[in-house]
Amino acid sequence: MIDVLAAVRAHVREHFARAGVTAEPDKASVTFLGTETIDVLRFGPDPAGLAHYVSLGCSRHPMFDPTEMVTDALHGPRAEVSVALRGPSPKGLSRSIAIVAAAPAVEGLVLEPDALIDLESPLWEAAPFTAFLLSPSEIDDVALTDPLQPVKVLSATPITPTEAAWVRLKGADAMREAWSDDGVDVLDPARRAARPS
Repeated sequence: MIDVLAAVRAHVREHFARAGVTAEPDKASVTFLGTETIDVLRFGPDPAGLAHYVSLGCSRHPMFDPTEMVTDALHGPRAEVSVALRGPSPKGLSRSIAIVAAAPAVEGLVLEPDALIDLESPLWEAAPFTAFLLSPSEIDDVALTDPLQPVKVLSATPITPTEAAWVRLKGADAMREAWSDDGVDVLDPARRAARPS
């Protein structure tokens, strides 16, 4: 049987090597009661000054909607989560990423593009952001051997409570459009919130 996490790590490592980040990533390991360890790998900064944080552990098992009452150890979708930010590593970010990555195992969430994951507390020390909006990332899917589904690496954008309310009201695409119209740099950890109209 393929080692899913080893395959994901090698794939992500190769992705960032092509982008000019050749050093081994830093690693933080987070364990929640009753769950397996989630690692958060930190790549970079890349030539654009961005640090990339990627979870490793969510894809260990396929994700299932608990209301479906079906458990299949092979065929469900698999995912990991990535966050890109400028500047030094914010204290507490790795734990927040690990909470999202553990949510499928802990809460039965299925991580997918446009999902809003609201932690209802600052994503890192003194952050104005309390939730992540998931999107497709620039990292290609990690192909696994049949019958396992590929692992999707989803981009997680930190958002404020006001922006999270906007996503619930208008949808993820409307939020992204508002960022674009408002000139908001979502990669800036000190950014202002968008003001959707």
